[in-house]
Amino acid sequence: MVAQIPTETTTPVIYPDCDGNPMSDNTKQFRWIVTIKENLELLSAEDPQVFIAGDLLWYPVEGDNKIRQAPDVMVVFGRPKGDRGSYRQWVEDNIPPQVVFEILSPGNRMAEMSRKLHFYDRYGVSEYYIYDPDRIDLAGWVRHEDRLESISQGEGSANEDTHNWISPRLGIRFSMQEDTLVIYRPDDRPFLSFVEIDQLRQQAQQETQQARQETQQARQETQQARQEILQVEQQAEKLAAKLRELGIDPNDL
Repeated sequence: MVAQIPTETTTPVIYPDCDGNPMSDNTKQFRWIVTIKENLELLSAEDPQVFIAGDLLWYPVEGDNKIRQAPDVMVVFGRPKGDRGSYRQWVEDNIPPQVVFEILSPGNRMAEMSRKLHFYDRYGVSEYYIYDPDRIDLAGWVRHEDRLESISQGEGSANEDTHNWISPRLGIRFSMQEDTLVIYRPDDRPFLSFVEIDQLRQQAQQETQQARQETQQARQETQQARQEILQVEQQAEKLAAKLRELGIDPNDL
């Protein structure tokens, strides 16, 4: 009788789509996350190979579901747009997010932010930005050779150095104003909130409608003028005909 050798089985690794943490702690943080994410979506709308996500779990290592991070906003060049439950790097041509944004809330701790910086540094992020909307403070790191280096040369706050700083990958410009951060598109138009975008859309629609009405009015006035000219020409022709009946040549007058 031949003994059966037990088959070795492995439990498949499950990569949860949710880590149980909220996307934001307050309305201000949420507003900044949405504004940055959606404006970047608008910028890359014509490029099918730019994937942008907010609060999406990123798993950089296959087989380990404990190594993960959910950036407030992440940008991946070279990956197609589309819905995902999580960003599993090994099924994405092993391309890590190149640009990451974190928006601070009062609940964030220095140890947590230090851990995130270490994570993004280790797993290949090219640009990392942290904005504190309460302190109006922006910090940034850019990869040089094989590590992320602070734009402020390790000062801890990049406020001065990031004033009018331009992202190498995105082309957007960060401008530290007195009471807020303003982010400008490459065409120098500022990032706008949904409300501001909708207001501009409505204004554009009103201006377009007004232009159409003015064009229609001009066409009507042109048509009316043509009709008036035609009437004058017809009256002149009738008068000339009467003069000819009287033996008078209108050209001699």
